[in-house]
Order: sequence, then C-alpha cells, then structure tokens
Amino acid sequence: MMLCLFCFLPPARAQTKIPLETVKSWADAFGGELYSIVTKYSGSLLLQKKYKDVEPTLKIKEVDGLELVKKFSEQMESMLRRKVEAVERLVEAAEDADLNHEYNSSLEFDYYNSLLINEKDENDNYVELGDEFILEPNEHFNNLLVNTTYSDIQLPTNVYNKGNGLYFLTTNPAILNGVYMSEALNPIFVDNFERDPTLTWQYFGSSTGFFRLYPGIKWLPDENGVISFDCRNRGWYIQAATSPKDIVIIVDVSGSMKGLKLTIAKHAIVTILDTLGENDFVNIIAYNDYVHFIEPCFKGILVQADRDNREHFKQLVEELQAKGVGTVSKALTESFKILREDLYPFVQAAALLVAASRLSSLKRHAPNNVCCCDDVKEEVAEGDVMVTLALNLFRDAGQGGLCNQAIMLITDGAVEDYEAVFEKYNWPDRKVRVFTYLIGREVTFAPQVKWIACNNKGYYTQISTLADVQENVMEYLHVLSRPMVINHDHDIIWTEAYMDSALFASQAQSLLLMTTVAMPVFSKKNETRSHGILLGVVGSDVPLRELLKLAPRYKLGVHGYAFLNTNNGYILSHPDLRPLLRTAMINGETGYLSMDVKVPVDKGKRVLFLTNDYFFTDISGTPFSLGVVLSRGHGEYILLGNTSVEEGLHDLLQPDLSLANEWIYCITDIDPDHRKLSQLEAVIRFLTGEDADLECDEELVQEVLFDAVVTAPMEAYWTTLALNMSMDTEAGVEMAFLGTRAGLMRSALYVGSEKISNRKFLTQKDKESIFTMDHFPLWYRRAAEHPPGSFIYSIVSEDDSEGGDLPKVVTVSTAVSVSVDGKMGIAADECQSLAKAE
Repeated sequence: MMLCLFCFLPPARAQTKIPLETVKSWADAFGGELYSIVTKYSGSLLLQKKYKDVEPTLKIKEVDGLELVKKFSEQMESMLRRKVEAVERLVEAAEDADLNHEYNSSLEFDYYNSLLINEKDENDNYVELGDEFILEPNEHFNNLLVNTTYSDIQLPTNVYNKGNGLYFLTTNPAILNGVYMSEALNPIFVDNFERDPTLTWQYFGSSTGFFRLYPGIKWLPDENGVISFDCRNRGWYIQAATSPKDIVIIVDVSGSMKGLKLTIAKHAIVTILDTLGENDFVNIIAYNDYVHFIEPCFKGILVQADRDNREHFKQLVEELQAKGVGTVSKALTESFKILREDLYPFVQAAALLVAASRLSSLKRHAPNNVCCCDDVKEEVAEGDVMVTLALNLFRDAGQGGLCNQAIMLITDGAVEDYEAVFEKYNWPDRKVRVFTYLIGREVTFAPQVKWIACNNKGYYTQISTLADVQENVMEYLHVLSRPMVINHDHDIIWTEAYMDSALFASQAQSLLLMTTVAMPVFSKKNETRSHGILLGVVGSDVPLRELLKLAPRYKLGVHGYAFLNTNNGYILSHPDLRPLLRTAMINGETGYLSMDVKVPVDKGKRVLFLTNDYFFTDISGTPFSLGVVLSRGHGEYILLGNTSVEEGLHDLLQPDLSLANEWIYCITDIDPDHRKLSQLEAVIRFLTGEDADLECDEELVQEVLFDAVVTAPMEAYWTTLALNMSMDTEAGVEMAFLGTRAGLMRSALYVGSEKISNRKFLTQKDKESIFTMDHFPLWYRRAAEHPPGSFIYSIVSEDDSEGGDLPKVVTVSTAVSVSVDGKMGIAADECQSLAKAE
C-alpha cells in the first residue's frame, strides 16, 4: 500500500521534506479507512460472533498422527490388495487357458485389432480384423472412447512389419494361437471391473509382442504412421519377466565397426538400457586397442540403472567413435572383475553386525528389490535376512546383487584367444551368462561369437539392420527369465511412479502419475515346463491420485499433506520431501519426526514458517511407505459441531453455497448413475435419503452441515450491503467470500458479474483460489498463519498475468477462530476482492 501512496508523488518534488508526523497521520488515516471497509464488507465480525455463539456446543478433537497414518495405510493396503487379487485372477485364467489350448499351426481366427476396428474399405465394408467395435466416452478412463465389454489387440509396428503387415496378423500361427488363447481373459477383465469398479486399465502383454488391453480402445498411430508402443519394453513387463540383473555391456569400437555397424551397435546398447529398471545395475565398457569405461567415474563398479544413469549412458554412447584394433579378452577380464564375488565374505560379515537392528525392515522389502536367486530366496523365506542385508551392502559398494549376472558382448567379430578368460573367471560354475550380438551381415566370425554365448549359458544372435535390433535384443530377457519360470515364482512387482505418455500418445487426455502392479504368466504344460516358457505378463495401472484420495485433505489440515515412498528410495508422490525421512521410510519403519520448515507459496513469492509433524509407516504387502504431515496448530485439531439434518439441509440449498468438488464427501466415481453428480448434489441426495446406495463420509458431511448453519446469515448480510452500496463513495469492493475447513464456500458479488476484474478467481481456471484435492486455497493458507482478526492483503503481480491482461485486484483475507478448553481451531477464512486503484 505504501508503494501506491508514493507513486502519486511527482518526481520534481523529491527534495520536498514531508514531516514524519504528517506521513504517519496519512498512514493511520489510510489504514483506518481500509480496515473499516474490509471489516464492513467481509462481515468478519458477524461471522466471528456466530461461531462464538455456538462455542458451548463445540468439540475440538485432537488428531493422533500415528493412528491416522496407520489407518490410512490399512485402507491403502486393502485397496492395493484388491488390485493384486485382480491380477492374480488374470494370471490363473491365462495359464489355465494355455494349458487347455492345443497349438494349431493352421488356426484361422478373427479378433478385434485396435488399429483396424471400425475401419471401412472403399466399398463401405469393414476391413479384415476391423469389425464394428462400439466405443463410448467414459469418465473413469479420462473420458477416452472405450468399450467396457471387450478387450482388443494391439501390435507394434516392428512386429506388424516383421511379418508382411495384415497377412502376418491373420496367418502367423504364434500370434493367432496366443491371441486365441488370451480370449479367455475377456470375462475375467469384465468380472474384475465389476468386483472392483476403481480398477483402471487391465492388460496382458505377450512374449510374442501382442498386447491385449481392457477396456478396448481405438489405437492411433503417430504422425509417421508408426505404433512404437511395444509392451515388452515397458518397465512393468521387464520387472515382472525377470529378476534383478547385474549387466556389463561390452561394445567393440575398433576400426572395423565404422559406419552402419557402429550405428547398429549404439542402437543395441540403447535398447538394452531400456530393458533395465531401478532394481538392476549396469556399466558399459568400450574396447579397441585398450579398454575404457565410457563413464570414467564409474570405473570398476556397477551403478543403479535408474532413469538418470540410463540417460547419461545413452548420451555417452552417442559419442563413441570407431578406431584401432579390437582386443576382446581384456574387456571380458575387466567385466568379470566387476561381477566378481570375492568380496562377498567380507560384506556378509559386515552385514551380520547390523542385521539385528534391521531384521524387520529387510523381511519386508528383501524379495522385491534385492536378489531373486533360488538359494537366496529360500533363505529369506526361512527368515534368514542376514544374506539379504549383505547383498544390499554389496550393491551399495557398487557390486550389484550377485544374481542374474550377465555380460552383453556387441561386436563384429572375435579372433584372439579368449577361452582362458572364461576358464579363470566363469568356468565351471558359469554363474555369469554371456550374450553375444554379432553386428553386420558378415558371418565369418559367427562360429566364434556363437561359441562364446553357448559355452557361457547365454544366447547368440546376429543383427544385420537397425530394424532387427528390437526383436533380437529382447531375446536375452527370455533366457534370464527361465529359472524363475521353471520354478513358477509368481512374484508380484510394483513399478516406480511414471507417466505413461507412450501408451496413449495420440489420445487427447491429461496424463496421470501412476504405478503398475504386474505378475508373470508361465506355461504349465508338462512338455514345456522344464524349458521355462514365459507366456507374457499381466498388469493393472493404479493412479496415485486414487491412493491419495484415501488420505483426505480435510483430516490433514490447512498445510497438511500425504506422500508415498518406495523401498528403493523413489518418491511416488511428495510435494516437499525431507531427506531425514527417506532412510526410515526405505526401511519400512513406523515413526514420527518434527521439523521447522519454510514452505514457499504463491509460486515462490512468499514463504510460510511452519513447524511440521511427520508421521510414517509401511503399507503392508507392498514396497511402499506412507507419510502424512500435520502442521502444528491447524493440523492438530478438528472442529466438531452438531446440528440437525433438517436445519443443515435447508442452508445447504442456498444458491451462494458450494463444496470442494475434488474432495470426497460421497463416492461418486464407481456407480455410473452417480458419476454425473457434483459432490454437493450427492451430499443432498444422501441426506434426503433419495439414494440409499450412496456411500458418504458421515463425519465430513456433519462438518458441512454445521458450517452451513453457522455461515448461513452471511448471505443476508452481504445481500443487504450490496443493495445499499453507494456507487460513488464505496466503489471498488467487488466480492465477498468465505471458506471453511470442511471445504464449504459462500460468495456474494457487490458488482455485476461483467464488472469482475478477475473472472478466473474462484473457478477451476484458477486452482490456487479454490479447494482442491492437493491444497486449500492460497488466501486460506496465508490467513491461517496470522492472528485471527488480522487482515492479509495480496496484490496480483505482473508475472501472474498471462499475455499481459492483468486483473487489477487486491485480495483481503482474515481467519475466524474458535476456542474450546484452551484449544484453538480455525473455523473459517473470510475474504473480499477490491478493485485496485489506477
């Protein structure tokens, strides 16, 4: 406000000295006048009186943070368990269908191809594999056009082209038999969705490349006519299909690799990196006359194959150049040294010293992010987690997990003597598999390169063109999955959080952060069981937003929030992670921590100083941990009022009232008949008994009823002021509004709607000004951190305006509090908008 005052002083009079007393009197007069206006038009004194009048009937409940986080955790466990059960039913159905299916090399079978459905030829007839497929928009699936009765089949372009297009899709025996067998999943998809309407996408990714998706959709190619999505490249498929891997990639960069060969080799390395996830460890060695790690900082160690490291390696791979003469034996020696096990006894001894203190946490997460070798899994199953801890420490030391270890050799030939290297480091146990990729069309060195793979329990393939890379690289996953398949280890995996932009890249939708639960599907036929045949992977997506709905905002207070963590240290959802919490949550501990924090608001322009209490625990049966944050004061207490349904219902029907539509007062996203209801409409139908099937949060609904009754007089107060306003003397006040902790809002206009300076305010277009699932309104948060009764002024700054069309308004807010038994809670925040003087 002082800036506005000074902007009217002419620069020519800068030398004029104004007495301090004069400036002070101006400020006092200005402040008094402003206080009188905002007090009058906000009605804050009236609202404070109304809450004071009902104080004797109020109760303030103190929130127990640990009990709250445990309760939320149990609810999330139950929700996630339902997702796992849905996936387990799909696995059972797929394996039984394969067991009962007899392979038919001459099978003829039509199915719904997601690319061709509803397509017609020039004669207006449906094309082959493109019959009529009814698609309807569905809010539960982000308003995409879907068919909730059937699934359909997608194939990536590289699989489609491999077999000469449509002819391949209608005649290839492997594809047709797999698609025919997986038809048995259709009724299971539908039944799963009926049992648990919160399920989203369910799918089966086949090892042959086809992808069955429920509900069925129309798949659109990109601008180049290509469908790049290959289910076998997705993180959920790779994690479910194989155990954690320690991989050393060796690439030949000798002079003979120049040109197309080096380009193919680089593409092969990138493809291998894309098959790795956060449970895997990797390094890359390039060799010609000498051996060098492409990242010198990673020399002699394995690094976690997280997204950052993978992208870093990809950049370095692009810089490789071919020159000199290749000597593969030195590169192999260096690789085996990285994967060596001679430090294992030392690490095991160190693990035993600290195992006692971490025993419980390791029992929780060992199967999911350590080693899946059969002997180690057996020890973990017996409760001996000492070895597991040793393996964790081994990984921390850059030695990986000592399980599913492999060397990937990419070369155009190998001529020198390398047998001695295998004799020294890998024979006779052959614990490290060696996969070889012969680059180019030349077959002179094929016998030697093939010998290396076959004598080290690996796999040999030749890659002649860039188009061959994808399919040939993927073969190594089948080999690594064989021990798991033979033993039928149906491990449940949960992915890190991701936005799957590849899945619906061509669909108009807002992408959601999600995690996926997946399980492998094996062949149970006796004749193939010993071969370890992986049929594919089934999975289902779980939007993290759905999980966080189980930690409702109104129970966490003005500045509270919930967050999720994985046992690998990855953040699933967190607005403001504190490192002190990370270790405890990785270990699956239950606990409590307090910290003084600075929280930026209003796009970083302002900072709130808070004391936060952090409560955390694990979500049983999953690799996740949950934390909730309660701010001292506002997050510790919940205001409980009491009013009759009849009285509250009358006030809920007033036209100036609205509820936070992203909050869950009533569950409206399951029953199709409820999806069109706003939360306010659902609450009213629940209270009137009009819809007996509605499930509502009775505690929150009771809070809304109480707030509706107490704040009801504000409508008449504001209306009277609006009718009696003098446009000459009191112009500038545009709007008054209030919000309560229960997400209830009331508002009144003092000017015509066409004269409102900021028309986005209090609408979905200005999320910061309304109650959302993620936060209370900005004006509410700021007022809550100041003494009740004091007014907080907020002026829109220049960079808040898009395109320079600046709404010239000042928002004024104040907190209204109540006190019961010495405990103070924020009942409501009241605000008004003032037009800013030119």
